[in-house]
Amino acid sequence: MVDISAPRAVVRAPNLRLWVPLCWLTLVGIAAVFAPWIAPHDPLAQDLMLGRLPPAWIAGSEPGYWLGTDDLGRDVLSRLIYGARIALIVAATAALLAGLVGSGLGLLAGFFGGWWDKCISRLVEIWMAFPPVLFAVLLVAVLGTGLGSVIAAIALIDWTRFVRVVRAETLVQARMDYIDSAVIGGASKLSVLRHEVLPNVLPAIIALLSLEMGIAVIVEAILSFVNLSLSSDAPTWGGMIAEGRASIYFAWWVLTFPLLTLFLTVLSFSQLGEGLKRHFDPVQT
Repeated sequence: MVDISAPRAVVRAPNLRLWVPLCWLTLVGIAAVFAPWIAPHDPLAQDLMLGRLPPAWIAGSEPGYWLGTDDLGRDVLSRLIYGARIALIVAATAALLAGLVGSGLGLLAGFFGGWWDKCISRLVEIWMAFPPVLFAVLLVAVLGTGLGSVIAAIALIDWTRFVRVVRAETLVQARMDYIDSAVIGGASKLSVLRHEVLPNVLPAIIALLSLEMGIAVIVEAILSFVNLSLSSDAPTWGGMIAEGRASIYFAWWVLTFPLLTLFLTVLSFSQLGEGLKRHFDPVQT
């Protein structure tokens, strides 16, 4: 007889929303870190004699130019690789700064409540009244172009997203019985916030960081598209898209490859955030 009372092993389906985007982002990260060794050409080197060369699998291409060249004869693949370095630096730094500021304020508002909550919530409402993209353009115009200005503009805009999410998660955790037990045991409020609440809110913060990195990549691409990010000849994905738009009928690859790379990277960050949320949430696993 079969013992039906014996426990059965639970087989979990692979979390494709976590692993598939993670593979793509790992590939982009490797390209960004090892760009000087991976890129086949100097991303700024121009040769008008090699302008608008097609990709390697199309007739008329030249050896070594796998994704073709743009109007000025610059290698598209090399510019994509160096553009990944700029995109990831902006994404990681801006998301981390916004996360630190927003998560700290969200924890204070959700746990202490009272005038902390009122002041922080009113500040968030006022800040969110400004259209984010236009606000980013205004900040960069005031601060001046450059990588630091782009990072500062994105961080100054998106910290409010962390405040709202972390505040909501903290309010839920603050009503749990383990919080009352810690307070009765003699722990101070700051100690409870740091050792009890923060570890339980941290999964939501990590998932939101991933989503924010995707948003930062989009904002940087928008700013570089309108020439408000780095210099016009810098290998940014947004700048490549702006340059490729003018030659779409003559050299489609100049626009297509950076657009596709941007789309896959932003989509991967978005799906990675959902995958991390599912991974950390016991209800969804």
